[in-house]
Amino acid sequence: MRRLLALLILFVAALTAQPARAQPLVFDLSSHLIAITTGFSGTELLLFGATEGEGDVIVTLRGPETTAVVRKKTRVAGIWINTERLSFGGVPAFYRVASSRPLDQIAPPALRARHQIGLENLRMTPPVDARPEDIQTFRSGLLRNQETRSLYASEPGRVTFLGPRLFRTRVVLPANVPPGAYTAEVLLVRNGQVLAAQTTPMFVSKIGLGAEVYEFAHRHAALYGILAILLAVLSGWGAGVAFRRA
Repeated sequence: MRRLLALLILFVAALTAQPARAQPLVFDLSSHLIAITTGFSGTELLLFGATEGEGDVIVTLRGPETTAVVRKKTRVAGIWINTERLSFGGVPAFYRVASSRPLDQIAPPALRARHQIGLENLRMTPPVDARPEDIQTFRSGLLRNQETRSLYASEPGRVTFLGPRLFRTRVVLPANVPPGAYTAEVLLVRNGQVLAAQTTPMFVSKIGLGAEVYEFAHRHAALYGILAILLAVLSGWGAGVAFRRA
């Protein structure tokens, strides 16, 4: 809290001491590195800043981009099995948006589409030979899956102004937040036009024993699978022996 107050004071001082050189928009994050350790249960990220003059603020946090495969299950002979699949490229593994007012009151559809504001405007690349109706169906399924995992949110968060110029918003990062590089973007919008835009990076990284296991599992997937099976078998055998002796 002391660090946050100090940064906010610096923002105000910078904007008032040199009005001729003042930036229309400045912001920062409470942390640029989220460390995932053993027992990590999620965390909360604070984004705060200041504006020069009137306007609304839109915040997006997204990343890292990946290729997502969506599968469709069909009941065959009484058993649900995967019968269809479709892959999308350029999919953000995590996405959040927040605004000082409802998005449709701040920015026109063209602006929201250009800056990928809102789930409906995320540019996900389907296969070139996919049928339009399949693209829409599988895209909707992908969005639902990400929302279920708390990696997407259908409703925007709230950007709160602390007076006429200072603003802040909080973003909850769930326990399953993917590691990688993220980008936070803030737009200052007035009368449907972007007056200023700034971005800053953020990183989510596994550290400690969890990081070593994660790296081993990705670099040696087959061996990791074999070891996991052996460990499960040994654990079951050990538990059986212990119960027989008891």
